[in-house]
Amino acid sequence: MSLTIATTLNTDFDDAVQRTRAALAEVGFGVLTEIDMTATLKKKIDADIEDYVILGACNPGFAHRALQVERQIGALLPCNVTVRRNPENSGEIFVEAADPRTLMAAAGNDELTAAAEEVAELLSKAVASLS
Repeated sequence: MSLTIATTLNTDFDDAVQRTRAALAEVGFGVLTEIDMTATLKKKIDADIEDYVILGACNPGFAHRALQVERQIGALLPCNVTVRRNPENSGEIFVEAADPRTLMAAAGNDELTAAAEEVAELLSKAVASLS
């Protein structure tokens, strides 16, 4: 099982972030958080990395459903989606969504596994639409 659902884009970074936000919205996800890892690491430890953003995406219906099954599952929410520049080829942008099937497998709960399959389908649709 893969850690991520991913694609590679040949576009500029800001465009990739905006397209990713729009693709997530198309399949019912809102972005609750946006962490600019590039700026954060520069500010906190003076480290330089490529353009790198983590979007905390949430589908409220699925989040509620998962919380009804297992309250501790909130520690694995929201779904993280990264948009990052390839450090070896600045013209390529990687978009990678955490595969919820991998995350929910740790819970060992059939209801969460079923929900994770549905969420993975939506994330796969969003990521595929970017290409």
